Amino acid sequence: MQDFNSLQLSQQLCFPLYVVAKEIIGLYRPFLEELDITYSQYLVLMVLWEQQGLTVNQIGEKLYLDSGTLTPLLKRLEKKGFIIRKRKKEDERVVEVFLDKAGLDLKEKACKIPGKLVEKLNLSSNDYIEIKDSIQKIMSKLIS
Repeated sequence: MQDFNSLQLSQQLCFPLYVVAKEIIGLYRPFLEELDITYSQYLVLMVLWEQQGLTVNQIGEKLYLDSGTLTPLLKRLEKKGFIIRKRKKEDERVVEVFLDKAGLDLKEKACKIPGKLVEKLNLSSNDYIEIKDSIQKIMSKLIS
């Protein structure tokens, strides 16, 4: 006998994760609009604030994005003056990405965003850590 109850939205793991992701990204929007960046651009900048001079492939690996998705993002960030893309001298097929002065300056403004988001979510520190750890546990099982 088939269990049709397993097809109910309330029984799914994917649906609440989808809704939460969509809503949280929406909460970021007003903060990111002040910086004139999108959520995807914010992710790229966070990677570069951690480590400059990464190749497009390395950024893609960290963000789980392919170069076809990442390249237009990088072009827009470069057009805004936040990053510089340089071809490696040893292998011109490889593009390295560096923060420009505006991208470095943006870090100071952006560092307030995580706190603002936590405040909007109204979660205790323990709840925040517990949720993040649970999601990271799922993520590590999916990508290992």
